[in-house]
Amino acid sequence: MYCNYCGKVIQDDAVHCAYCGTRAGGSMARKRLMRPRADRKIAGVCAGFAEYFDLDVSLVRVVWLVILVMGGVGLLPYIVAWIVMPEEPLALPAPAAQQAPNP
Repeated sequence: MYCNYCGKVIQDDAVHCAYCGTRAGGSMARKRLMRPRADRKIAGVCAGFAEYFDLDVSLVRVVWLVILVMGGVGLLPYIVAWIVMPEEPLALPAPAAQQAPNP
């Protein structure tokens, strides 16, 4: 398989290009902005934005904190995003395979 961005040969099962770091693969599902259930500190708003925009979650948290400290402007958008952003659905466990009874 070839990377669509840099054109180098990468593994067929690669998710990211080892050379340039962009996502690899033919078609990707449309991403939705939602709060994940894992990797959250308060409400998962920063983790949701980081996942949606494909950024590092620490970078998003630091930027949001700087905006909050520099005048308190970040508090209201955080609360609004907490209310408006849907939470990621629960991942249900795979059903156990039933064994046939032995005669």
